Amino acid sequence: MTTRTSLFERLTPWIFVALWSTGFVVARYSTNNAGPLSFLTVRMLCAAVLLYIIAKIVKAPKLARSSWSTSAIVGTCMHAIYLGGVFYAIKKGLPSGLSALIAGLHPVVTSVAGRVLLKEHLRRSQWVGVMLGISGVVVVVIDKVRDGLGDVTKPALFAMIISIIGMSTGTLVQRARGREMPLVTGTAAQYVSAGAVLLVASSLFEDWEFNINTELVLALLWSVFILSISAVMLMMLLISRHSAARVSSLFFLTPALSAIESAILFGERLSPLALVALVVALTGVWLTMRNPVVAPSPESLLAD
Repeated sequence: MTTRTSLFERLTPWIFVALWSTGFVVARYSTNNAGPLSFLTVRMLCAAVLLYIIAKIVKAPKLARSSWSTSAIVGTCMHAIYLGGVFYAIKKGLPSGLSALIAGLHPVVTSVAGRVLLKEHLRRSQWVGVMLGISGVVVVVIDKVRDGLGDVTKPALFAMIISIIGMSTGTLVQRARGREMPLVTGTAAQYVSAGAVLLVASSLFEDWEFNINTELVLALLWSVFILSISAVMLMMLLISRHSAARVSSLFFLTPALSAIESAILFGERLSPLALVALVVALTGVWLTMRNPVVAPSPESLLAD
């Protein structure tokens, strides 16, 4: 059992990265057929209902009333603000690969803020890993800018900045106050909060554009089952066991992987620089993740 658990823990970060990188591709497909906030509202509420059913079936621990505020903050930041910004930017013409590159800068904010606010300390090799991750992102950003930004607008870029702030804030709050959160019910509560915020936002700023077709249904199914449930629950597991900076370093891999996926599916330009960035980012993640600053305690194991 120990060997199996250790193998799962080693594979979890890479499984998460592979799944998470597809989110920017899904955003492209979904915003072709629906308003970004409208689509996310449906996605969050569907995921919340499904997790609630799962919680009932497996008799998962209930979320303490005192933890609802934390879940609401994390859900709003991670799922409403972050995803809302990304989907809005892509809807406004930002290429999915480039949106992933910009979003990939959030580990820098999280690493610095985690050191200042949570007193998390990284080894020298882990800071080297952070710098390599930054380098990997910058290389591809320069390549994309040199290739032209297409229909990128200032609102799209501003939305990406807001999304970075949202993800970093949510990660830090989850790490500081949500370590003991029951995985299933806690994540469901996050989606309820995010869905409520997105419902208000979509009602105010969109006309509920939601054109149901095969492409939209497939995007919604993938978003709910693969991203909102599988990938996000893996992320919450990682945050509960590792520092905010170390978990955030995984996002350095997303830009290169998303660039490859976008090149295959949408014909977005992929140069040798993107492949170099993937190797550099992979090295940075390995350096940051290989040695925990503090060994996981029994209390950090899942309550359910």
